[in-house]
Amino acid sequence: MCGIVGFTHAARPVETFPVTISRMLGMIRHRGPDEMGYFFDTQVALGAARLSIIDLATGQQPLSDGSERYWIVYNGEIYNYRELRHDLEQRGVVLHTQSDTEVLLNAYIVWGEAAFTRMNGGFACAIYDRVTGRLLLVRDRYGKRPLFYTRAGSEWVFASEVKCFLAHGGVSLAFDPAQIASILALWTPLPHESGYQGIWQVPPGSMVWLDPGQELPPQPRAYYRLTVRGESGHDARSFDDAVEQTRALLHDAVRLRLRSDVEVGTYLSGGLDSSITTHLAVQHASRPVRSFSIGFAEASFDETEAQQVVSHHLGTEHTTLRVTNAEIAAAFPRALWHAEVPVFRTALVPMYLLAERVRAAGITVVLTGEGADETFLGYDLFKETILRQHWSHLHTREEQRNQVARLYPYLARFQEHVTALVGLFDQVAQERLPGLFSHELRFSHRQFGLRLLRGQGGDGLDALRQMMAQHEEELAGQSPLQRAQWLEFKTLLAGYLLSSQGDRMSFAHGVETRMPFLDPRVVHWAWSLPTEWKLSLDGDEKHILKRAFAHDLPAAILQRPKQPYRAPDIAPFVGKDAPDYLELLRSPQELQRVGLVDPEFAQQLVQKVERTPPARVSQRESQTFLILLSLLLLHQQLIARQGPDGGWEPPAIEAILVRRIDGRQLPTLT
Repeated sequence: MCGIVGFTHAARPVETFPVTISRMLGMIRHRGPDEMGYFFDTQVALGAARLSIIDLATGQQPLSDGSERYWIVYNGEIYNYRELRHDLEQRGVVLHTQSDTEVLLNAYIVWGEAAFTRMNGGFACAIYDRVTGRLLLVRDRYGKRPLFYTRAGSEWVFASEVKCFLAHGGVSLAFDPAQIASILALWTPLPHESGYQGIWQVPPGSMVWLDPGQELPPQPRAYYRLTVRGESGHDARSFDDAVEQTRALLHDAVRLRLRSDVEVGTYLSGGLDSSITTHLAVQHASRPVRSFSIGFAEASFDETEAQQVVSHHLGTEHTTLRVTNAEIAAAFPRALWHAEVPVFRTALVPMYLLAERVRAAGITVVLTGEGADETFLGYDLFKETILRQHWSHLHTREEQRNQVARLYPYLARFQEHVTALVGLFDQVAQERLPGLFSHELRFSHRQFGLRLLRGQGGDGLDALRQMMAQHEEELAGQSPLQRAQWLEFKTLLAGYLLSSQGDRMSFAHGVETRMPFLDPRVVHWAWSLPTEWKLSLDGDEKHILKRAFAHDLPAAILQRPKQPYRAPDIAPFVGKDAPDYLELLRSPQELQRVGLVDPEFAQQLVQKVERTPPARVSQRESQTFLILLSLLLLHQQLIARQGPDGGWEPPAIEAILVRRIDGRQLPTLT
């Protein structure tokens, strides 16, 4: 169930509430195509677009408690809702549905804000109190489900997606220069940012109260703090004990995430994380598991062979979607319409197309391996951080070359430039950006990208520094590697992998993703383990995961060097088959219309990319090109209100309303 909207403290005539709320719901019908409904009284309107997964018969929204004082609209799943339901019933709470929505609402009524720390799930919700007039917005620990809010005149407006604000009537969109600069530097919005002026996100693990008469933006309050305290606190007596506990936790995380009244499939990339997830799904599912994957014609991106090995070994019914460059180019604008923020690569587009195929196959829930790399130290970034810390202890150039070459076995062309990379490591062996040592290599490209913005927005790191200062207590005493994990969770995981490439692409087609590796019990356990149990001394990433499932997966998968999921970035946009919409990049008028962009730099970049073989376009040029293209398309789609195909208007309301609750007809409460 998967899209919510609403507004509160409205000054407009109450008779207009149904029209406005239903138009907003129409903007996210893709998130919840099964049912729609709304509640309104004289101050508030709440709406929900439902993807029916749990309690198909009685899980409709909006939903109230028995007194009809509290009302909720809710996006997501609480995987431990049965256990919470039992606790509530033991306290005498009478529940009338089998839905996790009712459990969530009553848990809040019984335990207050502390209820959210009990929840194991991915969710965003709005809870309205008819007596006080207060509205509470809440988001899950890690940001699996989106929730935005803004001020429109006297009203506060919230929605699962920014595009809903276009249908509200009182909100205009404009890029925020500082936030766009931050996206260029970090590749993602920060947890509280949207990329647009005056539009905020509820940060992961936080809540926002909207009170009657409140005019200034509220300060989010965290109910969960992301604290990495590795190398202490685990209760395993030995590495072998830790292996067994890791297995047990992941078994239970998958078992919980298979709770559904509809079939659950898996995404199977051929890597370790999705292979473990699929193996566990096969172990616990009550029916044969269907798995899905992406393939590419270009060998450097394609993992089809590994996917087939795992599928055959586990016995899944497997579907591979082969994606061409032309399909990436054709689908890019529509994928961006759902992402709503500038993107630095095309990897989200095949995920968009895969979700479309999954939905066509009749699957509306899939398990994924997301979160394993951040939790169990799977990324090159973590190995780079350790290598840079010990760079001065490598006494010969040959030793340095060998260590750098070992980092990137999956990128053949990097082997040709080891000398250059050694020189780069020389430059970043000492911390130059205070507190950001682990990410200095990633952030080194930002100055090139920031040239796109005519010097607006600062150095792109100002907002990140402010955020880190606000979380000083969490970061105190953490090593560079622990800070690296914290930064990955706060930036790329929440803002891109779970959002632009995750939730936004899957829910574009009404498909819900569930991530066992982001079960909070798994995260807390993994972070408590010694570093060398996750990233071994010889550089074996996710070492404990490989040991934990050594007897369950093919040796070829366990021994396979990590290959991060990637897609062609430049090739789809150059050559004789380049899409027509690239004319936006060549138009000085369009570049001027965006306002942020330096037209001269932009046109020089476009010309260079178009005349350079794709394999020779540098990473910084590729990323800046795609962000430039994103900015122009998003300006056209959202700011100029032309939608993904031009000529956009909010959908007709009569076609989408299925359930209406007029709160004016309910008893007055005091």
